Amino acid sequence: MSEAVTRIVTAPPGLLASLDPLLREWLPRQRWFAGKGRPVTGFTLVEATELLPSTAKLGLYHLLVRAHQPLVPGHSAPEQPGDCYQLLIGVREALPPRLAPALIGHVTSGPLAGRTVYEALHDPRPAELLLEALRTQARIGGLRFDRDPHQEIRAGLVPRLVTAEQSNSSVVYGDTFILKLMRRVVPGINPDLELPLALARVGCPKVPPPTAWMVADVGRSAASAAVTGPADFADEPYVLGVLQPFVQGAADGWELALRELAKGEDFVAEARDLGRATAEVHTALARALPTVTMGHLQLQRTVEGMIERLEAAVQAVPALRPYAPGLHSAFTALGDLAAEGRTWTAQRIHGDLHLGQCLRSPAGDWWLIDFEGEPVRPLAERRMPQPAMKDVAGMLRSFDYAARSVDPPQPDWARTCRAAYCSGYAEAADRDPRTDPVLLRAYETDKAIYEVVYEARHRPDWLPVPMAAVHRLASADPT
Repeated sequence: MSEAVTRIVTAPPGLLASLDPLLREWLPRQRWFAGKGRPVTGFTLVEATELLPSTAKLGLYHLLVRAHQPLVPGHSAPEQPGDCYQLLIGVREALPPRLAPALIGHVTSGPLAGRTVYEALHDPRPAELLLEALRTQARIGGLRFDRDPHQEIRAGLVPRLVTAEQSNSSVVYGDTFILKLMRRVVPGINPDLELPLALARVGCPKVPPPTAWMVADVGRSAASAAVTGPADFADEPYVLGVLQPFVQGAADGWELALRELAKGEDFVAEARDLGRATAEVHTALARALPTVTMGHLQLQRTVEGMIERLEAAVQAVPALRPYAPGLHSAFTALGDLAAEGRTWTAQRIHGDLHLGQCLRSPAGDWWLIDFEGEPVRPLAERRMPQPAMKDVAGMLRSFDYAARSVDPPQPDWARTCRAAYCSGYAEAADRDPRTDPVLLRAYETDKAIYEVVYEARHRPDWLPVPMAAVHRLASADPT
């Protein structure tokens, strides 16, 4: 195993101040920026690490910054430090044409005055540096690069940025590895590293095992102490990125489903295999990590949360009002069972399972990826044990989305896929999700309500998709 390479670095004074006006314009335009619709009014520097000296032809800075935004757009209330973002800032005298789409701007003051800064992941050299740091287990300032000693990382793998990203960024290295870099980061144990590591320990073959990972020990190094100021969750590391094997030739589950729909083909065999793979992952997670029994009090809190989300959604989307009583009944039915003494097992789950979180290899094997959970949820909530039915409900909604994203919609296609998925799940887990209809309906209803609010805010043309599910789930027979 290679010895760790340690470097103590400090950021030049005034670095963030010089970048501030450029980042205010650039950051809100990024797909992974979570605070859209509210202006950025400033930044707090959490961590700054110089990975390549800015005095050279190519400089590189790793930054963790908190974006300040008003709570309400146009409101005069004081701003507050908000989400923390991971940035990789490249520095050059001028950008070559191939890097023009990565431009952040031209710095006019401070230590980088006269230089051009850009999104460094578009540039092969910075991407190569990250892989080499992982390979050698480097320590650079507050950044720590760790790896599984049993997996080999070859030097010199050619990087390419994956362009089809939303909440994070990914770089593929020579069709051998893929590095997922979290953009909005929080201190604490990230389930996107925690759960695949746990699954690897118990030999689960349905999830790519982590090869290496990148962490920021904020507040634990001299470099970070020089730039952080007041303690910023100093005892909690930030998980910044995870390197995993790249499943070469794999098809994204969502794209695969749409292709089959376009050809008029069914998806029954694939859905059954995916159900089996989901059950295998759930079984492995229950073996690797503790499970708990959810009794009356725990279920009551779950039901109350579902009802609160329904009430907020009805206020936000008036189209839900006629369906509110029927949707409410999906949650009270679950509460009634809990009051009668019914219990359920809760465990660690994927947390945001849908077709886009699954890969099908050329050999026909399904892999589950992206265990981060719903990024809008607090980290502690994403790490809580929950009924595995939540994942099942998410996948059933995904089949419905695929079937209704085509013209004309194909509801029968969705029904056969949903049935096949549940049958495959039962084959591997010895329990069919359909035998617990009250719990399944509650979680599917909760998911559909979330979808209605999301589509109403971001994609109004898609609103009929979850509204069709609302119509079904609010009925007396929501099958």
